[in-house]
Amino acid sequence: MVRLIRGAFAAFIATVALAGCTLEPMAQLPAPPQQPASTVSTRADFNAVVARMRPVATQVCRERSPHLDCNFTVILDERPGQPPNAFHSRGENGRPIITFTEALLRDLRSHDEIALIFGHEAAHHIADHLPRIQRDAMTGALLGGLVAAVSGVDQSTAQQLVNASATVGARRYSKAFELEADRIGAVITARAGYDPLRGAAIFRRIPDPGNQFLGTHPPNAERLREVERAVAAMAAGQPI
Repeated sequence: MVRLIRGAFAAFIATVALAGCTLEPMAQLPAPPQQPASTVSTRADFNAVVARMRPVATQVCRERSPHLDCNFTVILDERPGQPPNAFHSRGENGRPIITFTEALLRDLRSHDEIALIFGHEAAHHIADHLPRIQRDAMTGALLGGLVAAVSGVDQSTAQQLVNASATVGARRYSKAFELEADRIGAVITARAGYDPLRGAAIFRRIPDPGNQFLGTHPPNAERLREVERAVAAMAAGQPI
């Protein structure tokens, strides 16, 4: 059973990538030129946003999580056939990696949207979500293995139970993590001089996951409200 648990956990972790806090005051960067909402994002747009966002994300990371590597690597995945996506991962040395696919970039309509997504993914690293999800997955896999052992099920059923339990464990707090990343991401976005509310317009366009059982993302309306609350708190000088 230990072999089953380890095998399931290793396979699960190989696929894991992410997908209030009080921050020290920092001088606001001058606002960048605004784009029309209909502007199609290009690689030049992406590079311009990354140049502004990366140092701000690094500073917020050092303020909040100085024990982490805060030197962000940013990748634009231009491979054909990749779906619209952005996610956070870590290299073997713990260095944070933020990846955008080119398909997602084509769907974005302003620098503010690029910035908010960047801030959201950076926030996953700053809040240390990835190892927390991995620990929850391991706990779920262990519990599933124990249930399988006690139940005396066959190896195939036991493997399915371990896999399902690992998934449940990993997703236990995923929606809360997404909302936390939305809050912190809005702060990073604003501190870089972008408008989080304009960036959150993407939540009005992307497919709504609803409130599915074991879903990894909260409803779009809830995420939009989370950004709005963060912006209101910043305007009132309240901690986020």
